[in-house]
Amino acid sequence: MADLKATSTVLPAGGGEFKLDRLTIGVFSNDQPTHRFSLGKDKAENIPLTANQGWILPPGATGICTYDAPLEVMMVEVAPRVLAEVGMDDPTMIAPVVGSLDTLTLELALGAENFNRGGTLYRETMHRALAVQLSQTLRTINDAARSIEDIRLRRVVEYIHDNLAEDLTLESMSNLAAMSGFHFSRAFKAATGKSPLQYVIAERIALAKVLLKTTGLSVSEICFRTGYNDLSRFGQHFKRATGTTPANFRAQ
Repeated sequence: MADLKATSTVLPAGGGEFKLDRLTIGVFSNDQPTHRFSLGKDKAENIPLTANQGWILPPGATGICTYDAPLEVMMVEVAPRVLAEVGMDDPTMIAPVVGSLDTLTLELALGAENFNRGGTLYRETMHRALAVQLSQTLRTINDAARSIEDIRLRRVVEYIHDNLAEDLTLESMSNLAAMSGFHFSRAFKAATGKSPLQYVIAERIALAKVLLKTTGLSVSEICFRTGYNDLSRFGQHFKRATGTTPANFRAQ
C-alpha cells in the first residue's frame, strides 16, 4: 500500500463497526448532528460533528461510528514508515482526536488526494509535511494515562487532551467521570500524581511550548488556543513551569 492513501467518498447513512490498520484521519464534509461514536468496548455516545470536523485515530483502533444521513468524508491513511521518519515510532500511543482538527492538519488532509499526482519530490515533501504536523500536534498517551485502570478516569484524560482550549472545570470533569467532585479529585490525583487543575495546566503549557516552537502564531493567539482568557495569567503559568517567558522560550 502507498505511504499515504487519501480517498474522498460518500458513505450511505448507517455506518457501523470499524477497525483501522493505519493512523487514519477522517474529515467530514457535511454536518452530522446525530453522529455516534465509541472506541474499543465503550458505549457509543452522541458526538455531533460539523463540516471540517472529524477524527484522528491510531492504528489498531476499533469501535463504532454511526450516523443517520449520508456521510461525505475524506479518509487519509498514513503509513508507519512515514511517521517513523519524523520520530513517531509508536503511533498506537497517540491520544485519539474526535471533533475539531487543528487548521494546518485540516488543510493538509483535505489536499491529500493531490499529493500523489505530483512528482516524487513533491509527493514525498507533502507526505512528510503531514507526518511532521501530526507528530507535533498529536498528544501521546503518557505513562500515567496508560496505567489508569478506571475507564472513567481515562475518558477524562482523553477529554482534557481534546479540549485544552475550552473551559475545563472540576464540575465538567467529575460529571464526565460520574463521580462527586471530592471523590473525583482524590481518584484523579491517585491515578496521575497531579490534581485535575495541575494536570490541565501542565498539558496546556506542554501544548503552548509546541505551538511556540513550530508555528508563527502570536503569543496572544497561543494563549487563547491553550485555554487562557488572560494573557498575564498565561505568562505567569508558563514562566512558573519553564523558568522563562513565552517570547524568550520561542527565541531560544
